[in-house]
Amino acid sequence: MNHLLPFVLVICLSLLLQACSERVELHRQLTEQEANEVVAELADKHIRATKVPAKDGVIVVVNATEIARAVRTLEAVGLPRAARTTLGNTFRKEGVISTPLEERARYIYALSQELETTLSNIDGVIVARVHVVLPERVAPGEPVQPASASVFIKHDPRLDPDSIRARVRRMVASSLPGMATAVDNSQKLTVVFVPATAYLEQQRLAYFGPFLVPEDDLGFWRICVTVSLLAVVFMVSGGMFWQKRKQRVMPTPDVRAQTHEVSSSMTAHSSNE
Repeated sequence: MNHLLPFVLVICLSLLLQACSERVELHRQLTEQEANEVVAELADKHIRATKVPAKDGVIVVVNATEIARAVRTLEAVGLPRAARTTLGNTFRKEGVISTPLEERARYIYALSQELETTLSNIDGVIVARVHVVLPERVAPGEPVQPASASVFIKHDPRLDPDSIRARVRRMVASSLPGMATAVDNSQKLTVVFVPATAYLEQQRLAYFGPFLVPEDDLGFWRICVTVSLLAVVFMVSGGMFWQKRKQRVMPTPDVRAQTHEVSSSMTAHSSNE
């Protein structure tokens, strides 16, 4: 048994190492708020995620066995949210003279980004996209082309689009030049709502010996079996060690009989004297 003990220990340690899943990087360069949103959403789906501080932001790591579930879960809710550019960042003074066309393009882009950021903050909105066309005179003497805007909103299936449709139209129309009277004009202002497809998680099973168990619980059962094997090995080894020690301390029946005979003969000899 003592010769088999090292082999049993090696097998148990191997199982323990396999049970400890490798941690892989899910997202990096996140702000503290973005990382908290990601970790909270994954925790709701029973996916363990950890934040790791880094020089360029926060890194979120998960178990390698749960990376697929984590990615699909975050995609379904639009996390982490895409970074937006503000008007201040877009028109930051850099000492480079821009052409009027470049300035106009940057202005349109900044307006779209600002509106997308505001719409994304509405509860239930997962993704918001805004495409803006500002009033423009195509050629001298030609009439000015009216402003228009198209809004795309991907939302949580539990959100009723009619509950926010009017507010979205008013906000977009009042935020763009030349759109103040286009609140009810579907040709100048179009808002499209698309419900997001919910991620339906399917429990995956894996073989643990002859048994099928949930794949996420595979590490737990490996640890249980490993601990049980270690307990059995230590109990058997302790029993054998105690038995051998007891045999060394306690004399055998033959030795006890011989000791008794010697003691009796010595007592009889003393009596005769």
